[in-house]
Amino acid sequence: MKWTPKIGVTVALLAGLVAAVYLIWAIGFGAVFASIARASFGGLALLCLYALLMFVPLGFALYFLLPPLQRRPVAQLYIARLVRDSIAEISPFSPVGGMVAAARLMILKGMDAAYAAASIAADATTEAMAQVVFLAFGLGIGFTHFRHLQNGGPLAEAMIVVLLLAVPGITLLVILLRRGAGFAEKMAGRFFPQVRQGVSFRAAIEDIYDSHARLAASAALHLLAWFTAGGGTFIAFRLVGGQINLVNALALEALLCTIRSIAAFVPAAIGVQEAGYAMLAPLFGLPAELGLAVSLLKRAREIVLGVPALIYWQSVESRRAFSGASLNHE
Repeated sequence: MKWTPKIGVTVALLAGLVAAVYLIWAIGFGAVFASIARASFGGLALLCLYALLMFVPLGFALYFLLPPLQRRPVAQLYIARLVRDSIAEISPFSPVGGMVAAARLMILKGMDAAYAAASIAADATTEAMAQVVFLAFGLGIGFTHFRHLQNGGPLAEAMIVVLLLAVPGITLLVILLRRGAGFAEKMAGRFFPQVRQGVSFRAAIEDIYDSHARLAASAALHLLAWFTAGGGTFIAFRLVGGQINLVNALALEALLCTIRSIAAFVPAAIGVQEAGYAMLAPLFGLPAELGLAVSLLKRAREIVLGVPALIYWQSVESRRAFSGASLNHE
C-alpha cells in the first residue's frame, strides 16, 4: 500500500485516540469523570459563552488587518474565524483546511478573493507573533515551577528551543509570503478560482504587509485572545475542582499551546492535548486527572460550538452551489 498524506493523517488521528483512551484508563475513568461531573451542564454552558467572547478579539484582529476599503462587517469575520477553528478542532482536517474554509466563506459573503486568501494567511502570521509573546510569558512563570522538579529540565529546554525557533520561523514565513507570492498565488488559485480575477494575490499580500500599524494591531488583538484563552483554562479548572490562580492558569495554557503547535500534524491534537494537560497539571500542583478532565471539558465545548458553525458554513456553500446550478440550468 502506497503511503499518502491522507493515510498519514488517519494514522496520526488513530494514534491520538488510542493515547487519549490509554491516559484516561491509566489515570482512572472514575477520577476523571467524577471531576467532569463537578462542572455539570451549567459549567459547560459557561465555558461555551466564554469561548464565544474569546472570538471577539479574533474577529477584530482580522478586521484591523485588512485595508479599510476591503473590510467586511466584524460579525462576518467573527463567524469566519469560528468556522476556521471549528474545522481544525472537530474535523479530521488540518488547520490549513480550516483556513481554506474561512477564506471561502469570506468570498461567498462578498469579499474580494485575493484579499480573503491573503488576509487569512497574514492573520495566521500575526497570531503566531502573539503566540511567541504568550509562550515567553508562560516560560517565565513556568520556570518558577520547573526549577524545583527533578525532571523539569528537559521540558523547559524543549520550550526554549521552540521559542528560539519561532522567531526566525515567523520571519521566514513573512519572506516566503511576500517573495514567493507568485507560487502562493498559484496555490490559492487551486482553492479559490476567483483569485485569478481582479486584484492579484501578490498585490493583496503586499498591501496587507506594507502597513506595520495594521499588523501590530492584529498581533495585539491576538495576544489578547491568547490571554483570554488562558482565562478559559482558569475557569475550566475551577469548574472541575482545581485550585489554581489566574497567573498559573495562563502559564499552563501558554505551555499547552506550545505542545499542540509542536504536534500540529495530529488532527485536532487528539491525545496530544490530553497528554499535555495531564503532564502540565502536576507541575502547577494539580492532580493529573483534573488536567484530563479540563481537556475533555474543552473537547465538549468545541463540539457544542463547532457543530453549529460547520452546519452554517455548509448551508452557505450549499446555497451557493444550488444557485449556481440553477443559473447554469437556465
